[in-house]
Amino acid sequence: MPARNFAWLALLCAFPTPVLALEPVAAFTPGARVLFQGDSITDGNRGRSADPNHILGHGYVFITAARHGAAFPETKLEFMNRGVSGNTVLDLEKRWQKETLDLKPDVLSILIGVNDSGRKVPLDQYEQVYDKLLSDARAANPQVKLVLCEPFLLNHQAKEPAKGSPNVDVVKRQEIVAKLAQKHGAALVHFQKVLDDACQRAPASHWIWDGIHPTYSGHQILADEWERVVREKWKP
Repeated sequence: MPARNFAWLALLCAFPTPVLALEPVAAFTPGARVLFQGDSITDGNRGRSADPNHILGHGYVFITAARHGAAFPETKLEFMNRGVSGNTVLDLEKRWQKETLDLKPDVLSILIGVNDSGRKVPLDQYEQVYDKLLSDARAANPQVKLVLCEPFLLNHQAKEPAKGSPNVDVVKRQEIVAKLAQKHGAALVHFQKVLDDACQRAPASHWIWDGIHPTYSGHQILADEWERVVREKWKP
């Protein structure tokens, strides 16, 4: 083996893989079932079979599950993705029993709202239905840990850093999500702000390719912020 290869091996041994140095997340108790619900951003083109290579999609859900599954295999965490492309909160309502309550999650994360805005679901209906879904989840499992992610938009063609969603209706839905998070004791993930902040480092197009759907770089930003907020909410 060439000497340079031995040098690389020495470096690998000296600096462990970062994921293996990850601290446990208190919300992820041994055997916990972590369910992600939402629209296409969560869906991530996930597979609909039991194929473990595609079942979680290709986005922030996959990144989060991969990181913790690799770091803590002994905890036997179960990550599930039931996001469906194009869904509004009204679509979630139709499948809530079968694809949320019946799955009995210990941690339930929801990202919904951008399609509600695009399809003009009235704000009061958005809030009322969302509120009921959360109440039903809490009734089914009073100990469930809820994580609400605010919907977001970026102008992917902008040259200057973003400062909040360019869509007033989306901003109002962000406010509703924040209100519901407080009411139901949920962790609140400010995806809009973290993407805005990322635009200080690179143009919006680096993080989001069409104004709605993140690139792989953007999904990493979402995954990191999701984990940070969940860690902070449920400290050991």
